[in-house]
Amino acid sequence: MSNYTKRSKQELAQRVAQDIFDGAYVNLGIGQPTLVANYLPEGMEVVLHSENGILGMGPAPAAGDEDYDLINAGKQPVTLLPGGAYFHHADSFAMMRGGHLDISVLGAFQVSATGDLANWSTGEAGAIPAVGGAMDLAVGAKETWVMMDLLTKQGQSKVVQSCTYPLTGIGCVKRIYADLATLECTPSGLRLIDKVEGLEHTELEHLIGLPVQA
Repeated sequence: MSNYTKRSKQELAQRVAQDIFDGAYVNLGIGQPTLVANYLPEGMEVVLHSENGILGMGPAPAAGDEDYDLINAGKQPVTLLPGGAYFHHADSFAMMRGGHLDISVLGAFQVSATGDLANWSTGEAGAIPAVGGAMDLAVGAKETWVMMDLLTKQGQSKVVQSCTYPLTGIGCVKRIYADLATLECTPSGLRLIDKVEGLEHTELEHLIGLPVQA
């Protein structure tokens, strides 16, 4: 067993933020992806979109400065940058469906090696489906990235050969940003972008249960 340390949620958010390019229009999904807003490099213009009807969203407010009339799609208080705007969520979905977003960063239950995404339901009896705008974001953005833990709490890989949960989108995920590695989904399978220090390539493949191109 090699000696490695997982990326914290904050370190993972920083890793995602470093790949967002200047001038990008980006949607950050509910959950872990919202942290990315706090790590965007200074001096870059990245326009953040929220499907409830915000463009030009800023980072989380300081404690005590929250305005609960200004929230993101996950009902978390946010800030608005100069030039930001509010609008009807129908217009927001038109932006998503019209291909006007460069990147969407989403959470996931499963991602296949070829980029299929399952992130809205586990399909279990009694599970409450919560698709929201995930399907629109997954197929509407020019690139869809997933941000998640590589393994479930039971130690099973969330990156799989074929998704067993209900699909959100087919072949839509370009990159997987996980706590142990960053992976690219391609038509021929997984390709390694980077991994945490100390994690051997063979061990990563063992954890995932799939081959990973170096």
